[in-house]
Amino acid sequence: MQFAIFFAIVLPLSWGLMPRQRLWRPFILAASYYFYAAADWHYVLLLAGSTVVNQLAATIIARRSETKTRDAALITAVTLDLGALGVFKYLDFFSASVNSSLGLSLGLLHWVLPVGVSFYTFQAISYVVDVHRGRTAPAKPLDYAIYASFFPHLVAGPIVRASEFIPQLAGPRDPDRVPAARAFGLIAGGLVKKMVVADMIGTKLVEPVFGTPQAHNGTETLMAVYGYAVQIYCDFSAYTDMAIGLALLLGFRFPDNFDRPYTARSLQDFWRRWHMTLSRWLRDYLYIPLGGNRGGSLKTYRNLMLTMLLGGLWHGAAWTFVIWGGIHGVGLAAERVWTSLAIPVRIPQPVKTAVARVVTFHVVCLAWVFFRAPDLNTAFAVLGRLFAGGPNTGIVTPTIVLLIVTALAVQWLPRGTGARLQKAFVTLPVYAQGISLGALLLVVAAVSGGQGVAPFIYFRF
Repeated sequence: MQFAIFFAIVLPLSWGLMPRQRLWRPFILAASYYFYAAADWHYVLLLAGSTVVNQLAATIIARRSETKTRDAALITAVTLDLGALGVFKYLDFFSASVNSSLGLSLGLLHWVLPVGVSFYTFQAISYVVDVHRGRTAPAKPLDYAIYASFFPHLVAGPIVRASEFIPQLAGPRDPDRVPAARAFGLIAGGLVKKMVVADMIGTKLVEPVFGTPQAHNGTETLMAVYGYAVQIYCDFSAYTDMAIGLALLLGFRFPDNFDRPYTARSLQDFWRRWHMTLSRWLRDYLYIPLGGNRGGSLKTYRNLMLTMLLGGLWHGAAWTFVIWGGIHGVGLAAERVWTSLAIPVRIPQPVKTAVARVVTFHVVCLAWVFFRAPDLNTAFAVLGRLFAGGPNTGIVTPTIVLLIVTALAVQWLPRGTGARLQKAFVTLPVYAQGISLGALLLVVAAVSGGQGVAPFIYFRF
């Protein structure tokens, strides 16, 4: 509700000031910092400091021709970016691991993770690296500050590159070119995915099973694993859909972040469809600099493993996330080995495709168990209960099954179905649009039961 009021104030003011760019720029920057401070004001200086450091580094890189100076500016900025991320996100994790392994008693800081630090740090690194590579010109300081703090993508992405956003600041946005139908469709769809699907499956099925795995039989455990696959997709894609929709209403375009990921035929295909802005970041700023697929098969497998392990660690400072990344790394390497063997398999292509999709989905679900579990003991306990007997506790209801099946089935709709529905919605009479939106809000309110919205899963990353 607080955000709805905030946005209802910011949106008309933004368009009112848009023709006066000298006023609009400080306004949208102030609005973004107010939004960030409302989440946790303690870390506003961290965001501001990151902005100053990376803009200063980009300016030095662009203005100086000496390679040593340019490299030093880049290394300093990236070191400070990763240093801040490391202190807040990983220092306690490594200290606890050392204590556990060596019997030491290193002190722990117990600092609260700054909201959105992982996302704006990755954007900052991509900015200074792209300026160093000559792919992006350094932005004006105020434009970069707006890019770094723009509130629709500040907390949980999508990870927007400077080359995608800063050119949109070149002049006033045109309100007549705002795709309002798409924006409202994304926001409404996001509300449904988050409040009707993700939160219900999460509270009714996933939390009980991952909270007390020993109390549930194999069927309930398997449904909880499938349920978490649906929950995290609907939760995260709902946030990014709404972020993209809000940005559209403000006149800005973000890249898409999901493309029906559970229809993937391989893990490589999955990562082209899941959290796409993170996937391309890991590819362009980690996998390829490590050597990519250059240097032979063994180095390619090594680079895949390192990329996915670090990708797992980016999600959270815990061994469960490392194993999650490791499963994907091993899977990606195994796919390359299988492809290189080129073993002839006399199976009709549709059957091969179906088998590939089923196997991919279940490998992804296996990895989600470690991603969701609070610790390794819980993860292995959940896996150990997959074939366990015992009475039903009643958490697998027809409603829950229907939500899981529907959420998975929707991904098989032809690409562009959403756009066609939005187009059809716009052609409805105004009263029909109002009734439809009212009915949707009633359904969302009834499902939430007035208990509010659970925090988005990716807010803690």
